[in-house]
Amino acid sequence: MTDPKYARETENGRYYLDPAGGPDLVSVTNVLSVGVAKHAIPPWAVKLTAEWVLEHRIEVARRAVNDRTELLREMKAVHRDASEKAKNLGSRIHHRAHMMALGAPYPADAEVDPYARQLVLFWQRWSIDLDEDILAAEMTFLHRRLGYAGTGDVVMLLRTGWRRIRGQRVKQPWLVDYKTSATRPASSVYPEYTLQLAALRFAETVLLPDDSELPVPRVQHTGILNLRRRSHALVPMPGNRSAHRAFRGALETTKWLHSAPTAYPALLPPAADAPTTRKAA
Repeated sequence: MTDPKYARETENGRYYLDPAGGPDLVSVTNVLSVGVAKHAIPPWAVKLTAEWVLEHRIEVARRAVNDRTELLREMKAVHRDASEKAKNLGSRIHHRAHMMALGAPYPADAEVDPYARQLVLFWQRWSIDLDEDILAAEMTFLHRRLGYAGTGDVVMLLRTGWRRIRGQRVKQPWLVDYKTSATRPASSVYPEYTLQLAALRFAETVLLPDDSELPVPRVQHTGILNLRRRSHALVPMPGNRSAHRAFRGALETTKWLHSAPTAYPALLPPAADAPTTRKAA
């Protein structure tokens, strides 16, 4: 994902400024990271850290005695550094995909090239005409009434329909989001991707580069295009009304958590009754 024009980072994660001057809008990815349980990150972080320790076992054994504080700092940073590196690569791949779809120039980047070749291969296999079949790219979706916004990668026409009378394939509009990974198979997706697609699909408006707005394009299908170094896969996912209701629940949870106090006063026991000096009769 590239950096959208109106996105900004806050102490509660990414929010979008409303160009019309309304309240800030929480980002869709922010909702998914806060309001949806993420089970994959802790095991992945543990695995990555364990592999680093094994690869540096002699150094770890030596430093565990004489340099324990600095060693722990480096170990804690292993998964964070890997995550930031992956995010950076993902942003560069998204930028390349956007520039390629527009037919615009882009900077040389050998690390991105394998993923870009898979995107070109996808276009070729699906006979996509970039001028006719790419309807929109890198759009900001807004839902002011519910208070969220997000950026979609591409709305494109794919030959997935079937005209029985003539017996031929017909083009249908798809909302597609790119996902990249250096380790996961191309067929792999997370359930929360469906919520992301539904949030965009059922937003109120889309923001154009000149800050004008249009209704959200009508799409018939939603899916994830997984781009890998040596493979790719289009995975249909049901970004439907049911998924949007689930997203709205996560949205309310996220907004509640973002506005909740971070500390509460402790409850003290009631003061003891003052001792009486009156003697019993």
